[in-house]
Amino acid sequence: MGALFFPSYLIGLREGLEMVLVVSVLVAYLVKTGRRQHLVPVWAGVGAAVVLSVGFGAVLSYVSSTVLGGPGQELFDAITSVVAVALVTWMIFWMRRTARRLSGELRGRLDDAVGLGLGAVVGIAFASVVREGLETTLLFFASAQGAVSATPLVGLAAGLASAVLLGVLLYLGAVRIDLSRFFTVSGVLLVFVAAGIFKYGIHDFQEAGVLPGLTTYAYDASSWLQPGSWWGAVLDGVFHISAQPSVLEVVAYLAYLVPVLVLFLRPGRTAAATPTPKTTEHVDAHA
Repeated sequence: MGALFFPSYLIGLREGLEMVLVVSVLVAYLVKTGRRQHLVPVWAGVGAAVVLSVGFGAVLSYVSSTVLGGPGQELFDAITSVVAVALVTWMIFWMRRTARRLSGELRGRLDDAVGLGLGAVVGIAFASVVREGLETTLLFFASAQGAVSATPLVGLAAGLASAVLLGVLLYLGAVRIDLSRFFTVSGVLLVFVAAGIFKYGIHDFQEAGVLPGLTTYAYDASSWLQPGSWWGAVLDGVFHISAQPSVLEVVAYLAYLVPVLVLFLRPGRTAAATPTPKTTEHVDAHA
């Protein structure tokens, strides 16, 4: 279960917390500036973003499982995996680079939207959340491909619920955590998840006949690395080390993992502190 649950939980927690922080900044700013009448349009925009993200996931699942079949399905899954890896890689570096000025940019956009009317407020809330929502959906779809149980969906739901709870507690000041450290650690773990998704994408390309070497194995550890064992679940769920990968899968995994980790953890390029939206004053202090 861990091999399927952990990646989905991490995706839900990391992406969910980013969405919760964005919403918290918008809500805190409206409350602080006495414009509570605009809270309903903000929540309407957030709700529309959530509905679109869920709908996008349903379309991906329908196309993969119903419309396509055989090599076509494998090719579709492979392409979505590569796109998901590109998006998550861009996201973790973008968050590290822009976290410090994110709240200021959001407040500026919200001020402009308020001046234009309620429709613009809905639009700014929608645009601020939908990117994260679509990323979450695509990343989850790529991570959960091939699952025959509801475990990945349970993991995603648990991660999102944890993110909402943590975001509420941060907003109320009930807890304080080092968000910079959180996003750095979760970013490293997401790099491993992305490397695994890229590896499985290469496997799908091989099954679709686009790439060769499907049965040219790098090693065979099936005698001791059993998927049902706890160590097999940990190695597969966290590090995506499987019992019998192809040579091309291993090459792709390492070719992504090593340089991305080096760049992400490069000294002097650590993540900027992400503002904790406890109050607008606290957000301003970090803007």
